[in-house]
Amino acid sequence: MRVNSSIDLPSNIALVHEWFTPGSTGGAENVVKVIDDLLTEIASQPELFSLVNEENLQKSSWLFNRKVNTSFIQQLPFGSSHVQHYLPLLPFAIEQLDIDGYPLVISSSHLVAKGILTSPDQLHISYVHTPVRYAWDQMNIYLKRSFLRRIGLGPLIRWQLHALRQWDQLSSSRIDYLLANSNFTSKRIWKYWRRHSEVLHPPVNVNRFEWNKPREDFYLSVCRLVPNKRVDLLVRAFNKLKLPLIIVGDGVEKAYLKALAGPTVQIIGFQSMEKVEDLMSQCRAFVYAGVEDFGIAPVEAMASGAPVIAFGKGGILDTVKCFNSNPAKGATGLLFPAQTVKSLVEAIEFFNEKQLWNNLNPELIRYWADSFSQDSFKSQFKKILNKLWSEHKNSCDIATSDLRY
Repeated sequence: MRVNSSIDLPSNIALVHEWFTPGSTGGAENVVKVIDDLLTEIASQPELFSLVNEENLQKSSWLFNRKVNTSFIQQLPFGSSHVQHYLPLLPFAIEQLDIDGYPLVISSSHLVAKGILTSPDQLHISYVHTPVRYAWDQMNIYLKRSFLRRIGLGPLIRWQLHALRQWDQLSSSRIDYLLANSNFTSKRIWKYWRRHSEVLHPPVNVNRFEWNKPREDFYLSVCRLVPNKRVDLLVRAFNKLKLPLIIVGDGVEKAYLKALAGPTVQIIGFQSMEKVEDLMSQCRAFVYAGVEDFGIAPVEAMASGAPVIAFGKGGILDTVKCFNSNPAKGATGLLFPAQTVKSLVEAIEFFNEKQLWNNLNPELIRYWADSFSQDSFKSQFKKILNKLWSEHKNSCDIATSDLRY
């Protein structure tokens, strides 16, 4: 859908993201793509900046043959493919990107992109996916299974993360306007940066999914198999319940989880987009035990008409309407209160006892998921741009008029 606009945006706009690499794409990169589409529709195609880029070499990518301005990390050994290995250098690297001459700067940030250096004449809007999780509240979760910690480098990594926290807080003060992807992220921004932010949920391609297929007798999880996703809780719960669970995803915990899984739990690794869509459209319910800043996969499951059973903390509180708290007003799932096997088991038993897959209307679940669509995001983002750019232009015009005599 084309978004019409009367906004007098500048023709030269900078769009900044951490990195564009085929091995690391997800919800954050989709936000960049949708913003890029919107700016191209209402103003002009923005100039892209990132630490490194390999994505524009992929013929299947939206960035194929697109110019991307990169940092010196691109030239370092394995820099473009393993940019995270240069973590101590990334704050310095993002500050070296030259964005002079771009009156409007938009950053999509989950690590350092928000730290781009701008002048008082430039308007910098940052869409924040999260303050750096592994530097703040989830540091110990990430370090618990870290290979570097196991070989004795734990103190050094902690010191580097201490320095990163200082830069993260300092660089947040440079941004003119902050957008958060959820209320949970907004609270984390206030906690760590002491900055207010406006919540704008990220765009989800809900139109990919079919909501009206018959439901089958299995539960589904789709996520990266890493410690903070707490897939181990799902495996243990379904081992105990002896109910069928299919887990889609790859990651460092895959071997551990396979060893943990009982006969009713299948861990099938990475699957194609089409396979995931098919599983979501047929599962009895989508289950999730981690804490997400927003959580794209649960919204995708709801776009497929599937109810969600999830731990009731984080961005999930924005996306899932809990049956327990409001059963009569369009509930879309069930939230359990504690991140434990016992709490999850009780939720699934309640779900089965009440046969909620029959009581939760898949069409209404899909209708709710539509509120997180790409079109909805574009419409809201355009209004924010309109307001902020108008205010910025007015302040610049006032300052210029003061020089006249």
